Amino acid sequence: MKRTMLFISSLITLTLFSQEKQTENIWRINFLNPGVEYEMSTGNASTLSIGTGIGYSISYPHTDLTVSSGFITSFNPFLDVQHKWFYNFDKRKTKGLNTTNNSGNFVSARFLTRGESLFGNSNGTDGLDFAVGPTWGIQRKYGKNFHLLFDMGPIYYFDVNGNGYYFPLMVQLNLGFDL
Repeated sequence: MKRTMLFISSLITLTLFSQEKQTENIWRINFLNPGVEYEMSTGNASTLSIGTGIGYSISYPHTDLTVSSGFITSFNPFLDVQHKWFYNFDKRKTKGLNTTNNSGNFVSARFLTRGESLFGNSNGTDGLDFAVGPTWGIQRKYGKNFHLLFDMGPIYYFDVNGNGYYFPLMVQLNLGFDL
């Protein structure tokens, strides 16, 4: 069993870190969830992405005081930090696909914090919550500067009062422009 786990972790490491392509530093403006993002290279196949803005979200269960059922929505200021490990740059290159501006598939570790709701039908328990978890995603550059990012994964969310829960799937969709 230990040999199998060592073999699997070695394959993952080789796949993630044996990429030839150097990732790029990129500034982005997102308009689906209005904000700015900076993605900086941390290795041949990894980046650290830091974004801030005002985002549309669906409130996490157990963090709302005013709405006991139904669709709970809010617009919140946010800070989103994601460390991405790209795993298919070489495959995309051999197929003649675009890899500029970090266009590829990735796995990541994500940290998201949201402030108090600006408007919507959600009123969080303390006005500040956090979410952490792994994600799988894709990001692409289309045309001259158009950017698409989609990722998803399970999260653990919590607030400063000590309330915390698991949520099986958080989804992110960003559309914007690379600068």
